[in-house]
Amino acid sequence: MNMKPIVKARANENMVDFFPPTPRKDLPYGFMKLACGLVLFMAGTVLGMAMRAQFNWYFTSHTELFFPEKIYSADCERETMILKYFVKPIHLMHKMTDDELFWRATLLPKVQEYPFKRVPKVAFMFLTRGPLPFSSLWDVFFKGHEGLFSVYVHALPDYQINVPKNSSFYQRQIPSEEVQWGSVTLLEAEKRLLANALLDFSNERFVLLSESCIPVFNFPTVYDYLINSAHSFVQSYDDESPRGRGRYNTKMHPTIELSQWRKGSEWFELNRELAIDIVADYKYYRIFQKLCRPSCYPDEHYIPTYLNMFHGALNANRTVTWVDWSRLGPHPATYGRESITESFIKSIRNSGEICKYNNEPTSICYLFARKFAPSALEPLLNLTSTVMDF
Repeated sequence: MNMKPIVKARANENMVDFFPPTPRKDLPYGFMKLACGLVLFMAGTVLGMAMRAQFNWYFTSHTELFFPEKIYSADCERETMILKYFVKPIHLMHKMTDDELFWRATLLPKVQEYPFKRVPKVAFMFLTRGPLPFSSLWDVFFKGHEGLFSVYVHALPDYQINVPKNSSFYQRQIPSEEVQWGSVTLLEAEKRLLANALLDFSNERFVLLSESCIPVFNFPTVYDYLINSAHSFVQSYDDESPRGRGRYNTKMHPTIELSQWRKGSEWFELNRELAIDIVADYKYYRIFQKLCRPSCYPDEHYIPTYLNMFHGALNANRTVTWVDWSRLGPHPATYGRESITESFIKSIRNSGEICKYNNEPTSICYLFARKFAPSALEPLLNLTSTVMDF
């Protein structure tokens, strides 16, 4: 019985030794427990935030290792917010549908003055199935005139053009679809080329060419001729034969009258205003899509008829691409190695015709020519400096 007070006294003595009295000694136990809990919670929160910030920094700095495609897409989205990428896209490949592309290409700014230095360019648009046998000839033609032209190539969807990195054709393919001769898919390809070229706001003139086309004058002559022209160059004429009016579908009436129906060469040249108008047109295009089928060839009738109906005054009503139809048949004559002579090229440059340029007579009627076989490349390269002056 006498032991209990002694144990209690020793315990109190120990408490005095290790926990001296403080003014808060009498605080309730529950309050102290709550305070300790809050301190622990705040410490955990701060530690968690610090660890999360460190993790986010590491993860963000190594995103390419985890999600390389995501960061690529983000870069592309940031590019579109910069003016220079909006007025001149760097990457020709995109994932827009034709409808999205045509809508984007036909946007027109209300402000007339450009907020950047705009140098008008000529867009050279190549519609081809596969190889471009005259790419090296065109490279000689383009050399030294960078900033005054753009190149666009519509080939088969899975085809990759094989050219050196210093070629004007390097990485200049656009998203494409299958094309069949004589069908409306040719029109689709033409509109696709125009729309992609329109994305570059500096492109002022648009020339459609094939893999068998060549230039017959040097670049300065071609550039000045097109940039300074008050008219576009689309052949459009009334052909009363079965190959002209005979292809008209009476179901087009009354939207398109027989008297408005026109025929012309597929290989056109347009200014920016008309290029936008053609890409933006759905009403008349869908009529051709539905009613102009073999033996009606849409590529020979749609643009000639459309311009005749609405923009005749802006059209020179002729083509600037020479071709030989003298041998008759569904296709023009093709010229190979044995046909390429100095006199032959000169006869194209000065065909003996007198045509109108800005309402004045001129003997320079053709800037390009077709149709040439791949074997013609070497002799043509030998004539660039002596006849074609490039």
